[in-house]
Amino acid sequence: MTERPASVLRLYDTLAGSVRDFVPLRPGHVSIYLCGATVQGLPHIGHVRSGVAFDVLRRWLTAKGLDVAFIRNVTDIDDKILHKAADAGRPWWEWAATYERAFSAAYDALGVLPPSAEPRATGHITEMVELITNLIDRGHAYTGGGDVYFDVSTLPDYGKLSGHKPSDVHQGEGVATGKRDQRDFTLWKGAKPGEPSWPTPWGRGRPGWHTECVAMCQAYLGSAFDIHAGGMDLVFPHHENEIAQAEAAGDDFAGFWLHNGWVTMGGEKMSKSLGNVLAIPAVLQRVRPAELRYYLSSAHYRSMLEFSENALQDAAKAYAGIEDFLHRVRGRVGAVAPGVWTPRFGAALDDDLAVPVALAEIHAARAEGNRALDAGDHDGALAQAMAIRAMMGILGADPLDERWESRDETSAALAAVDVLVRAEVRRRADARASQDWAEADAIRDRLKEAGIEVTDTSDGPQWSLLDGTDK
Repeated sequence: MTERPASVLRLYDTLAGSVRDFVPLRPGHVSIYLCGATVQGLPHIGHVRSGVAFDVLRRWLTAKGLDVAFIRNVTDIDDKILHKAADAGRPWWEWAATYERAFSAAYDALGVLPPSAEPRATGHITEMVELITNLIDRGHAYTGGGDVYFDVSTLPDYGKLSGHKPSDVHQGEGVATGKRDQRDFTLWKGAKPGEPSWPTPWGRGRPGWHTECVAMCQAYLGSAFDIHAGGMDLVFPHHENEIAQAEAAGDDFAGFWLHNGWVTMGGEKMSKSLGNVLAIPAVLQRVRPAELRYYLSSAHYRSMLEFSENALQDAAKAYAGIEDFLHRVRGRVGAVAPGVWTPRFGAALDDDLAVPVALAEIHAARAEGNRALDAGDHDGALAQAMAIRAMMGILGADPLDERWESRDETSAALAAVDVLVRAEVRRRADARASQDWAEADAIRDRLKEAGIEVTDTSDGPQWSLLDGTDK
């Protein structure tokens, strides 16, 4: 069989159920829509994995000479946002804005490039009303009880993305009196007391989640675009229902559907029940941002990433090994400019973004470079270092990029604190094992007095800095 040229990018398309050659709809230009955050609370590492994964895709496309339009939305109106804001006694818009800023800070901390545009759902109500009106006029939607629903029975191939059969569909919306069929899904929710609402031809209300993204895709990328991306938990019902609306409206919609795997703990999807232990600010007290980015991208984007503290620290050490080599070369040879990635690295990313293989190539180059440096072959070491900078740059984690050159006093202090705290945590664990509760409590109290909170998790004790108000 003839070997496929390395320049051909192949991506796994969820809709096709296979890896396909990626050819942009318009030569030289790639259009991508990524389902962004529903800004209901603090982002944890499971939330931002898609941001990191598809940032690598964007950087690789750009490195291959393509112009990329990258849209990542913000869902700022949603049942969960309204309920959590109400429970906290806060305005819904303030709640959404607060956590939108938290997500933006998390993306920025991990070096995720800003999107070409970052539309909010509430900024596109007009487009949603136009879309729903079109679906009603075409006979694919109907009104009932103040709401508007999509009629699933009007699309014979409904379920083609997820593999669900229409007869087995459960939208997870509960029982609604206005629905003709419980398989149908909500496009527009009629106004309720205390909730925000907007005027429409069928009465005041607010949009359904599935309608928001279709309207924003159309507004920014048109009726046909290259890639729609998001987490695998969105395949059904969200992305399935996006396809239904877009095709019922007469659009071609996305050419490829890409989905990243979850971050899991104990085989379970990461959830809010973990509290703030794995929130981005807490994790960044234990490893540097570039090290967390390295960890989140170290597994193939479609695979599950099983979180453990040991794996996180191993990733940090692996990143530090690359960093140390580059610093050694710079110290002996001088400036190290980014060079050209190796053919194996390019072939790995062209093979459905096989980042683990790409990282193996980087570490092979590091090993070769260290051998050259130890042998006094400065030219050989410099060549490897330049290639590594190019490859790590495409992964968004080049240690010599000014963004990541963070060997400052804060980083050094946190590293020192981590060593001391872990020693205290081990002493506390030994005291608990010996049922010396007084000593265990005394250690905990000393740490709290120092502004450090220890949380017992299934992965062992984890520590984080208190914010100053909880001491």
